[in-house]
Amino acid sequence: MSDSGRAGPRSERGGAMDHVVDRRAMGEAPPKVRIVPASRPFTWLRHGWTDLIRARNASLGYGALVAAFGVGLLALAWGATYLVPALIGGFLLVAPFGAIVFYALSRQIERGDPIDGAAALFAWRRNTGQIALLGLALTLTFILWERLAAIVFALFYGGEIADLSTLVRDVLFSGRYMELVIAYFGVGGLLALAVFALGVVTAPLLLDRDLDVVTAAVTSLRCCASNPGAALLWAFLIAALTLLGFATLMLGLVVIFPWLGHATWHAYRDLVE
Repeated sequence: MSDSGRAGPRSERGGAMDHVVDRRAMGEAPPKVRIVPASRPFTWLRHGWTDLIRARNASLGYGALVAAFGVGLLALAWGATYLVPALIGGFLLVAPFGAIVFYALSRQIERGDPIDGAAALFAWRRNTGQIALLGLALTLTFILWERLAAIVFALFYGGEIADLSTLVRDVLFSGRYMELVIAYFGVGGLLALAVFALGVVTAPLLLDRDLDVVTAAVTSLRCCASNPGAALLWAFLIAALTLLGFATLMLGLVVIFPWLGHATWHAYRDLVE
């Protein structure tokens, strides 16, 4: 449970999508946003770790599937070394959608329900249309980033593409590709910050409440605008831990991804009334 022990609004499980739309048409008020200390992400990680331990069988099982997905992404880059950084960044972009199962597990723990991995896997069905729209938006963003990364690389890299270590050494330490570094991290950083701001609590909101994706994304943006310190620290922690997972040849993601997913649920419960 998050620090302040909130209950928060909950919606009934029944009802088809037209019922959800009808409720939105009645003018449901946008959620209110709380202000939290800049150091609060460490609390989210602590609570997320507690949830991971309590739901360890389901969490680690789904974490292994996520790690396998990461291996698949790297396999796509086999023979195209320049794609590896782009695919790692793309993984971060679509991660909020892939973590829905962990939000659902944390909600089960918060409510005192029995831990049910199968129910958590299909928890998205209560708001299918809006969660599907979120998944589509994140997938399109992933494709856009991969294309932009390829274009930037083609424009600014003049050397022969070798193995990954040689590429990293050439680009980051030779001093010959400062334009590439600036363009690559500039474009990627702006896109990542935009997706983070619009998506940090969007998926948990859509899972937990009868909201449309636009309202959820705007609420997420308001959370970041009201808590810039906590938002920046949270973004850094997510990126750093995910990179650590990739650096361990995906083995670390078995634990890290579920941990971040559970922690994100607590971020949502802390930031949104």
